[in-house]
Amino acid sequence: MDEIKPITQASALDPRYYSCADIYDYETRHILTTGWQIVSPAAQVSGAGDIITRQLGNVPIIVLRTKDGVLKGFYNICPHRAGPVAQCDARGTKRLRCAYHGWAYDHDGQLTSAPEMQAAENFDPGAIQLTSIDVREWNGTIWARAGNGPDFNTVIDGIGDIIGSGLGNLIYSGSILYDVACNWKVYADNYLEGYHLPFVHPGLTQAVDYSTYKTQTHKYWSLQRSPIDDDTGAYAAGEALYFLIYPNTMLNILPGRMQTNRIIPTGIDSCRIEFDFYYAPEEAYRKEQDIKFSDKVQEEDRIICEHVQKGLTSGVYKPGRLSPARESGVWHFQNLLRSAYKTMAAK
Repeated sequence: MDEIKPITQASALDPRYYSCADIYDYETRHILTTGWQIVSPAAQVSGAGDIITRQLGNVPIIVLRTKDGVLKGFYNICPHRAGPVAQCDARGTKRLRCAYHGWAYDHDGQLTSAPEMQAAENFDPGAIQLTSIDVREWNGTIWARAGNGPDFNTVIDGIGDIIGSGLGNLIYSGSILYDVACNWKVYADNYLEGYHLPFVHPGLTQAVDYSTYKTQTHKYWSLQRSPIDDDTGAYAAGEALYFLIYPNTMLNILPGRMQTNRIIPTGIDSCRIEFDFYYAPEEAYRKEQDIKFSDKVQEEDRIICEHVQKGLTSGVYKPGRLSPARESGVWHFQNLLRSAYKTMAAK
């Protein structure tokens, strides 16, 4: 088991954590399923009967808005024989109906209809419900978790003091998916440091002030922040804030706009990144330019992350020392993982 050390003595996580099937299974069940994460813009479930279908680790989920405006979440798994009670996002649904055998549920998750079950002895429809999960709405975004863990306010503690109230005025503008052939943690590690900017992202390096780039850590999140000296076209003058909220959510907050990212593992050595774009009305004209810039940065990250994955699984890499000046975010994230792995080892 990797030891937690001060940043001045720390090395990177052992490469086995990026390729071991048992570790990946543990992460999807006990870290990525139970950890709070953004699953949707609130605009996608704004009306009565609106639903979204997503995945938390290996668990399919559904989030919906009831006719009373209450946000609810459930496993997207019918208790009958594990069929999906919803197959895609939808607007204005009246009920949830399993695509496998037609069992139907109301928006509170209560079974209301089970075809051809009349002959089943001691069958009580009133005792059958979908399994609930925790959901929260925050600054125009929907968050979810399935299982036990820190409460939502503990996870985001302190973020509101930094970002203020401006995010509530931003309007959701669209989403993009990026696929990367690397373990989900490789992508997170890469996001968590600006050390690579001058070598991987020449365009991004021109937009942010690398000389004053700083990282701060909190209990469940880290923040990279940098002044932006002028309007580059990609960014606007002000400050860039990059949060990673453990385990797999990012907030990229720029003057007048925000991108949210969620890393979704699709295998031991593959992941998908969900990007959602939000704008203040006066900044919406930047969307096309932002997407072009984002595509370029993501392609640069994809290439380097896929190379890193190959290096980690080569069988010859041994963990290197971390830079105290530039990699404290990586150190913080990997220490949270180390603590989780200790729980795994104790089971």
